[in-house]
Formats: sequence, structure tokens, C-alpha cells
Amino acid sequence: MKKLELHWRILIGMALGVIFALIMVQLEWGPKLVADWIKPFGNIFINALKLIAVPLILASLIKGVSDLKDISKLSKMGGRTIATYIITTVIAVSIGLLVVNVVKPGGSITEDTRNELVESYKGDADSIKSKADKQKEAGPLQALEDLVPSNIFNAASDNGNMLQVIFFAIFFGIGLILIPEEQASPVKKFFDGFNEVILKLIDIIMLAAPYGVFALLAALVVESPSVDLFKALAWYAFCVVLGLALMLCVYLLIVWIFTKKSPAFFMKGMSPAQLLAFSTSSSAATLPVTMERVEEHLGVEEEVTSFVLPIGATINMDGTSLYQAVAAVFIAQAFGMDLSLSAQLGIIVTATLASIGSAAVPGAGMVMLVIVLAQAGIPEAGLALIFAVDRPLDMCRTVVNVSGDATVSMLVAKSVGKLGEPKVRNWDDNYHKDASAQ
Repeated sequence: MKKLELHWRILIGMALGVIFALIMVQLEWGPKLVADWIKPFGNIFINALKLIAVPLILASLIKGVSDLKDISKLSKMGGRTIATYIITTVIAVSIGLLVVNVVKPGGSITEDTRNELVESYKGDADSIKSKADKQKEAGPLQALEDLVPSNIFNAASDNGNMLQVIFFAIFFGIGLILIPEEQASPVKKFFDGFNEVILKLIDIIMLAAPYGVFALLAALVVESPSVDLFKALAWYAFCVVLGLALMLCVYLLIVWIFTKKSPAFFMKGMSPAQLLAFSTSSSAATLPVTMERVEEHLGVEEEVTSFVLPIGATINMDGTSLYQAVAAVFIAQAFGMDLSLSAQLGIIVTATLASIGSAAVPGAGMVMLVIVLAQAGIPEAGLALIFAVDRPLDMCRTVVNVSGDATVSMLVAKSVGKLGEPKVRNWDDNYHKDASAQ
């Protein structure tokens, strides 16, 4: 019997998780059972992915940079990567603004519903606002200052410091290029081997993916707000999902035009990473799987994936920036505000810059949204209007974030002649049972 492909097993796990949760919410003791005995397994799965995220970035990026053997190649690849990321982000924000201005979801929110939502989620909104205020108080060069860690071990101990780890890895890789080959060789061999071990660990962790997403989806359904609140925000949610779907189509079109790879090829290769992104709502947690899928299933060579994808997971948040644009205009519409063209152009700029600063973790986009709202002069209390549907929309926009990273890696790989054929590896390729032990 042919073994089901990974994306089908993950989909089955997700579906069973939702069905199981719907049964549990009907029972008095069901939600507690899910919280105490099911949700922890989902958390363990996410933690396992996060566990190897920093070692993966260190190993793969040091290996990728040192393999270039020429600093000019690094600057060439880096320039193309950053430029492409910015272009796709601007496209995403523009799509978001177009959709929300056409549909006008804020007009469907009555004053009573608005007041109810503001009251229900006031505490959450205040908490997010205080975090955003801390960021706004920082100086104009704070982001640049934060880029350089004072202690690499402290930086590596927190997944939120991913940019600092990336900086160190690139810096270390450049150092390897500049020293004599005979001295660099043992260090390179160590990181080459270290990288292979991490990639194999990803394969092993992914064996548990169907069970992990089952637990995550079950917990999400049990903990979700009332259906009535979802109904009130249906048009807003529709706008975000429509915008994200259109952005995904843009990616497929870009891949088809510039790399001559079919949309089906891209979706088949990326579907496990996309489903995992949907389940975890975290680009950082999904990064190890994204790197594996792009390299082994899309044919992008390792020196490109190891450079482009870690950077993408931290600065390229197309789904998040699109959502920020839709949310900002929706809140303005709900409060009866008419945003001018200049205000909406300001949203494009602010959302693009804010997406670069968003951490690759669940809910980080909310903090950046406060900055977007403040720039456009929209009441920050309106943040409470969208809390009820934020988590499922966060799941959707993470799919787009991950898909955008994969798209850009294929473009960059094509431009530098590093896009080949897929080379699939399995977790037990090098594992051979001892025949004498049988």
C-alpha cells in the first residue's frame, strides 16, 4: 500500500482535530480535556520546531555564505533579495487597500456591535498598545542598533532575536571567506556536518506533524470566541482572506513567468510548509520545514535557501502587511472616517516598513498594526474590533508569508543560476538495520 504524502496526512490531522474539538465543546468536561491532555502535544510540536530554528539558521547561513567564496556574490544576492522582498510587500499592501476600498466591510458594523467588541477586547487592545508604545519611544536608529548583538549566546537563546543571529552568521561566514582555505576547511566541515544533522532532525520532527496539527487545531477550536462575534466581522475576514488569496495568485504568476515552473509544481512542493504555517501561525517555527521544502522539492540550491529564507522569515511579511492595510481601513470605516489618498499612501509606506520589523511569531502583526493606525490618525481603540477573528486570520496570513519567502528564493536562485531539479531526501536514507541482529 502506497504511503500517503505528507500534505495529505497533515490535512487529515487538521480535519480530525476540528471534528474532535466540535464534539468536545458539546460535552461539559470536553474543553478541559482538550486543554489538559491534547493542547500540550501541539505545544511540544511547535517547541520542537522552534528548538532547531536557531541552530538551523546558524549552520545553514554560515555554510551558505562561506560556500560563495566571494563577498561580491554575497552583496549581489543580498541586494536582489532585499529589493524583491520590498517589491512583493508593496504589491501585498496595495492589494489589501484595493480590496478593502471596494468591499467597504467597515460599513456593515453597527454602532452597538462596535461598542460590544471594544468593550469585550479592551484589555487585549490596551496590552498590545503598551507594547507598541515602547517600540515607538525608541530612537530612529534603534532597529540598526538592535541588529548587532552584544552576546551571541544571549541572542541565540531567544527566537525573537532572529535578526541578530542572522547578522552573526553572515559576519562569521564572511570571516571564513577571508581566511586561508586550509584554516577555514575544518570549520566549514563542522558546519556542513552540523547542517546535515539539523536537516535530518527536521525530517524526524515532520513524522509527528499530523499529530501536532491535530492537537493545535483542536485547541484552537475549543478556545475560539463566540460565533456571533465572527458573524459581525465576516466581511472584514472575507476581505483579508480574499486579499491573501489574490497575493498567493500573484506568487504563482511570478513563479510561472520568471522561473517557468508550473503553479501545481510550486503548490505541491510547498503544501506541507503552508499547512504547517497555517497550524502554527509562526513563520519562525515553520522556517526549518520551509527551507527543507524549498531546497529538496523546489530545486533551489542550499547556498540560496540558507541566505534568502532566514532573512525572509524575519523581514518579509507580505501576508502581515496586507492584513495591516485591510485592518487599518476597516477600523477607519467602522468609526465613520474617510481616509484620503495621501493617508492610504502613508499606510503603504508604514505597513511595508512595519512588516520588516515584525517578529516571526504569532500575533506580532498586531503590535505593528498600532503603529500603522497611529500614522494614519485612526483611533487605536479600534484594535479591539478585530481581536475576535485575529487568530484564524493570523493562520492565513502566515501561509502567505511563507509562500512569499519561497517565491523570492526561487526568483533569486534563478537570477544567479542556482535553480535546478528537486532532490528529495528521506529521514531514513542513511539508516540501515544490521542484518546480523535479525
